Amino acid sequence: MTVFNGAMNGGVELLFDRETRFLDCLLAAPIFRISMASSRFIYMIVLGTAQSFLLILTAYIFGVRFVTGIPGILFTLLVGILLEAGISQLSIALAMTLKTHNEFFTLLTFLVLPVTFLSTALFPMELMPPWIAFLVQFKPLTFAIEATRSLVLFGWDFPLLSRMIGLLLVFNLRKFHNSIFLAKKKEIS
Repeated sequence: MTVFNGAMNGGVELLFDRETRFLDCLLAAPIFRISMASSRFIYMIVLGTAQSFLLILTAYIFGVRFVTGIPGILFTLLVGILLEAGISQLSIALAMTLKTHNEFFTLLTFLVLPVTFLSTALFPMELMPPWIAFLVQFKPLTFAIEATRSLVLFGWDFPLLSRMIGLLLVFNLRKFHNSIFLAKKKEIS
């Protein structure tokens, strides 16, 4: 949840840079345009990973142990990076598309709670009504949560982990493809 919320809010600074015309000053500077979005993307990944590590450390202090040990912790951080990458791309694309921060925050408010409730963050899929369980199985947040839950509580479930990692990669590649298409469309217009 920390990674998801941080990634969803990650494009806010970029949007404020657009609103205050600071981004226009950067566009006049002799830097690559792609570096403006990619630097924000890298910053969000590093920050999300650091926050995840601090949460894992805090959980360890309170007695939570990964049954998969240190390799499971590292794999959990990888899962967090994959989720952060996909959601960050979405947030940056929204920041570059929407006109004002009011639109951005309205859309975030509209999206974040339903996405959170339609995931396995609060309840396992087995306890959900069938129609919600059907919707939940297609969410990237669910992929990350199920992989992490498996690593913390149950051990190395390789079929589940490989399926979840594969789904997160597909989600990220789709977002990456859409981001490139959006960037090319903006350059043409």
